[in-house]
Amino acid sequence: TQARTGLANLPRQAESWNALQDLAERVLDPVIDWFGMIRLTYGFCSPELAREIPARIDPKLDQHAACELNRRGQPVCARLGAAVDFIVEDEDMLEVARWVAANTPFDRLYFYGSDRPIHVSYGPDQSRQVVMMVAGKSGRLIPRCVAVDDFVGPVIGEQRH
Repeated sequence: TQARTGLANLPRQAESWNALQDLAERVLDPVIDWFGMIRLTYGFCSPELAREIPARIDPKLDQHAACELNRRGQPVCARLGAAVDFIVEDEDMLEVARWVAANTPFDRLYFYGSDRPIHVSYGPDQSRQVVMMVAGKSGRLIPRCVAVDDFVGPVIGEQRH
């Protein structure tokens, strides 16, 4: 969408830049150190770009807008922080998601499947909420919150934080 529209898609708020740096240093850098290179599938999304994306995004909740402000001068997402979706090629993303949950101070983590990107955010709440997206009877994905300890299971990788 960004390439099609030509929108700059850069943060305007200093707080957004800080949130993106925190996400990179506290979550993404440790993942890269442990698993190797990641491939970003969805990162920062300005309010202008979000208006151009057809469906299946929720800027008020997903933290991809970081700390950007809407037209009324309020944060697009009241959760603040920043979010990214990524995949580690040739890795079971369940293993990656469990490692992230066990070893980083994430805010929210959405798991979509072993071969799909995960969504992870870092923000002031550090709620450590894990949501598994499970296929319902219609095939549509339904969010199911699970406790971090249940999601992680036995300690893997490094020690838990």
